[in-house]
Amino acid sequence: MRSTPAFSSLFRNHDYLRLFTAQVSGLFGTGLTTVALGLLAYDLAGGAAAAVLGTALTIKMLMYVTVAPVVAAYAHRLPRRGFLTSLHLVRAAVVLALPFIDQIWQIYVLIAILQTASAAYTPTYQAVIPDILPDEREYTRALSAAQLAATMETLLSPMLAAAALTVMSFHWLFVGTAIGFAVSAVLVLATRIPNSTAAGGDSFRERITAGVRIFAATPRLRGLLGLNLVVAAAGSVIMVNTVNYVRDTLGGTQSGVAMLLAANGFGTMLVALSLPPVLDRLGARPVMLTGAATLITGLAGAIALSTAGTGDWRWVAALAIWATIGAGTAAILTPTGHVLRRSSQPADRPALFAAQFSLSHLAWLVTYPITGWLTTTAGFTVTWVTLAVLAAAGIAVALRMWPRRDPEVITHLHAPGTLTADRLGDAELLSSGYYLHTHPYVIDADHRRWPTPTTRGLEVLTAA
Repeated sequence: MRSTPAFSSLFRNHDYLRLFTAQVSGLFGTGLTTVALGLLAYDLAGGAAAAVLGTALTIKMLMYVTVAPVVAAYAHRLPRRGFLTSLHLVRAAVVLALPFIDQIWQIYVLIAILQTASAAYTPTYQAVIPDILPDEREYTRALSAAQLAATMETLLSPMLAAAALTVMSFHWLFVGTAIGFAVSAVLVLATRIPNSTAAGGDSFRERITAGVRIFAATPRLRGLLGLNLVVAAAGSVIMVNTVNYVRDTLGGTQSGVAMLLAANGFGTMLVALSLPPVLDRLGARPVMLTGAATLITGLAGAIALSTAGTGDWRWVAALAIWATIGAGTAAILTPTGHVLRRSSQPADRPALFAAQFSLSHLAWLVTYPITGWLTTTAGFTVTWVTLAVLAAAGIAVALRMWPRRDPEVITHLHAPGTLTADRLGDAELLSSGYYLHTHPYVIDADHRRWPTPTTRGLEVLTAA
C-alpha cells in the first residue's frame, strides 16, 4: 500500500490518532449492531423479520438524512469534545439496552435514538479535523483516512460479525459494541479538541445546502447519485433479507447467516485490496460503472435463485451471489472519496462529504422500506426484481449524467467583470473582453455552474 507512509506521518499526531481510533471503533460498532439487529428482529418477529428490520433501517436512514446536515450547519457552535463524548456514551447505553427488549416497538424507539446520535457524530467529527490538522496536506490525508475507514467498516463488519457468531450468541455483539463505544468516549475525552472559532457568517440555508449545490452542478457527482442508488438496491438484499432467506428458505441457523455475511465481506475485501493499481490505470468512472454492472449481475443471480427448486446447491449459489454483491459494492465505494476530493476546493470538502453522507443514505431510505415490506407481502422474487429495476435506473442516471469525457483541467471563459484581476491569476485577456482560463475545474464561489460548449469548439467552454 503506497499510502502507508503518508498515513503513518498523519498518525504521529496523537490527538488525531485518538480521534480517528474512536471514529473507527464507532463505525465498526454501528456495523456490528446492524448485523445483530437482524437476528434480534428474527427472534421477535420470525417470518416478519424483514418488515421489522426494513422499518428499523428506514428509521436509521431518516435520521441520517435529516439530522446530519442540520448538525453540520451548526457544528461550529458546539462544545465539540463534550458533544462527541456524549454521543458515544448515548450510543453505548442504547446498544447495551437492545439485548433486553421484548417488544418490536422498542426496537424502533432505541434505533431512532441510536441513529440520531450516529448521524450527529459524523459531521461534528468532520468539522473537528481541520482544526486538529491545520496543514492542508495533512487534512487531505485525513479525508482519505476517513473515507478508507468508512469503506473498511462496510467491508469488514459482516466478516467480524460472522466470525463472532460462530462462537457466541448475537446478544453478545451488542455488549461488545457498547464496550467499544465506551472506549471511544474515553479516547475523545483524552483528545485536545478546540472549540470552533469559525464566524459562521453564512446563513443556515447556505451552510446546509452548500454540498448539495456542488452535487447538483457537477456532472460526475450527479452520476454518483445514480451509483448510490445501485449500491442501496443491491445492499438491501444483504442487510434486510439475509436472515430470513437463510432461516426460512435455506433452513439454516445463526451460523448460516454468518456464513453468507462472511461471503459478502470476502467479496468486498478482495476487490477493495486489488483496486488501487486499477484505479491508477483506468480512473474512477469505468471502475465504478463496472461495479454497478457487477451489482446488477448479483441481483439477477438472486432473482434466479429465488425461483429455483430445493437442494444443497443453493448454499453454494447463495455464497457466490452474496460475494458478487460485495465485490460490486467495493468497486463503487472505494473510489468515492477520490471523486469527492476531485470535485471540490479544500474549504468546501467538509460540506461535500456531509452531502454525500446524507444523499447516499437517502437512497437507502428508498430501498430499505421497499425491501422489508415487499418481502413480507410478496416474497423474495418480486422484491428482488423491484430492486433490480431500481438499480438499473441508477445505472442509467450514472451513464447519462457522468460524461465519458471528464477532464480535470478545463479551458473556459470568464465574462468581463465576473471576477477581479487578483482572482483571475494567469488568465489570458481576449479581444472580445473575455478571459481565457485553464485550471482544474470545480464548483466554488468563482465557478457556480458547469461550463457549456461554445461555437469555438469543445475545448473552450464558458463559465459564469
